[in-house]
Amino acid sequence: MSLIRRSNNIFDPFSLDLWDPFNAFPRLSSSLSFPSETSAFASARIDWKETPEAHIFKADLPGIKKEEVKVEVEEGNILQISGERTKEKEEKNDTWHRVERSSGKFMRRFRLPENVKMDQIKAAMEKGVLTVTVPKEEIKKPDVKSIDISG
Repeated sequence: MSLIRRSNNIFDPFSLDLWDPFNAFPRLSSSLSFPSETSAFASARIDWKETPEAHIFKADLPGIKKEEVKVEVEEGNILQISGERTKEKEEKNDTWHRVERSSGKFMRRFRLPENVKMDQIKAAMEKGVLTVTVPKEEIKKPDVKSIDISG
C-alpha cells in the first residue's frame, strides 16, 4: 500500500489516508465466504471539525476497548489513529448463519495545520466514540500603529 492524499474534498491538503487499489472492486457477498482480516473496518469513519479553540476528531469504534486504540503524532504534525478489532473465536460446534460485523486493523492519518499545540493533545473514549482534541494556538494580531499625516 502507498500513502497518498485522499479525502471527500480533493482540495483538502490536511487529509491523509492509505489508498487501497482494490477498494473500487465489488466485494463477494458475506454469505459466500467469511470477510477477510482487511474488511470494511479497515477504514474507520472519522469526523473532523474545527472550532475557534481546537480541531476535534470523532471516531465511532463500537465494541473496541481504549486499550486496543492508539493515538499518535508522527513527524511533528501527522495525527495517526489506529487499532484492531479482534475476530471472535470460532467454536467447533458453532454454525454461523451470517457474518456482517467486521474485524481487523484500521489506521487513519491526518496532517495537522501548523497552529496547533502538540503538547496539549487529549484523547477520550466514551460509549464507543473516540474523541481527540487538538488545541489551537492563538494567532497574534499584528500591532497596528497609526501614523499621523501632516500637511
